[in-house]
Amino acid sequence: MASLCFYFQIHQPFRLKTEYSFFDIGINSLYEDSSLNRDIFNKVTKNCYIPATRLMLDLAEKFKGKFKVSFSITGTALEQFQQFNPEVIELFKTLYQSGCAEFIAETYYHSLAFLFSSQEFKQQVEKHKKTVAELFGETPVTFRNTELVYSNAIALEAKNMGFKNILAEGSDNILKQLPPAAADGFPFKLYCPKALPDINLLLRCYKLSDDIAFRFSEKKWRKYPLTARKYAKWLSDAGKRGDIINLFMDYETLGEHHSAETGIFDFFKELVSEVINKTDLEFIMPKEAFQKHKQAGEIDVVDNSSWADEERDLSAWAGNSMQKSSLNMIYKIEKSIKKLGDKDITHLWRKLQTSDHFYYMSTKGLNDGNVHRYFNYFATPYDAYIVYCNIVNDLYQTIKKESGSISYG
Repeated sequence: MASLCFYFQIHQPFRLKTEYSFFDIGINSLYEDSSLNRDIFNKVTKNCYIPATRLMLDLAEKFKGKFKVSFSITGTALEQFQQFNPEVIELFKTLYQSGCAEFIAETYYHSLAFLFSSQEFKQQVEKHKKTVAELFGETPVTFRNTELVYSNAIALEAKNMGFKNILAEGSDNILKQLPPAAADGFPFKLYCPKALPDINLLLRCYKLSDDIAFRFSEKKWRKYPLTARKYAKWLSDAGKRGDIINLFMDYETLGEHHSAETGIFDFFKELVSEVINKTDLEFIMPKEAFQKHKQAGEIDVVDNSSWADEERDLSAWAGNSMQKSSLNMIYKIEKSIKKLGDKDITHLWRKLQTSDHFYYMSTKGLNDGNVHRYFNYFATPYDAYIVYCNIVNDLYQTIKKESGSISYG
């Protein structure tokens, strides 16, 4: 029997002020827009987090263990849940206790730390792993790197940290390695990273995932409207071609990116019913994949891939000189930050690593540019860059003041 693996990413950054000038450096160390963070988080909680999680609970109860789902919730989102909407944490606890949910580990600060510092990467993953265990009672065995950034090196690090499973994008570059049956965007098998048979690699079926995540309410899409029966048929057909269908997307797909008025909640509810009652598919969580299916081979990914933009690479965060400069600015002070040993300053430094800050600086055009602009609350990418640089320069001054000096690299 083929399996259907649903995974949702939950993330909210701590957004910076849109106005932080050169003249604030050394004077104002309050970087974040607290009101904006609260307002956005409350809005998304109302539109998505509460109704979507209540729907998951209803489905778990209705189908008595046949419906299963998985989540990774970043540390920055967990902190805002605890600050603004702690009732959502309780809903997720109840969902986990039902036995129908798995919580997945990632970098606590939704950062690109692996690309710059192995030590910092490990510390953030361990912090997230510990927080998930404390909040929900589960020590994660599955790892999902920020924005599905993946390579052989990341897989090795995940294995060395004790993870049994890792998620990645089924990008076209990866699919070229697969047999012709998987070459059209449907990697319906369980794999392992190159030379690492002890860890399972689950590849995202991006075409089917994006049919919901990006195209569900797009009236110009030639396959609109997407009904539960139609989509379940696609899934059933895909299941006949392989073992596992991995549907990975943002949780905000439900109610935020596609509002309740589009019918997204009814669609998801009906889809689960269609899958369970009218197909040969079964829902599983990532940690169950190896119990159901054998690895079909190994996947060799030397260069970093991701699930963002058409390139599926790192260009969403490091594609222009502003982004590269900003990334270098924040990571080159790691030594000074850790030598200082101040928990509050370290936490602040790490929040400035959150990948969203660099995403806002993207200058891409066409469809990718539209997606970047949808998430960007700055007027322009250049505004995002200037504010970020000013804030990091203020952090430099704070370090000098506290330690008497600052070292780079």
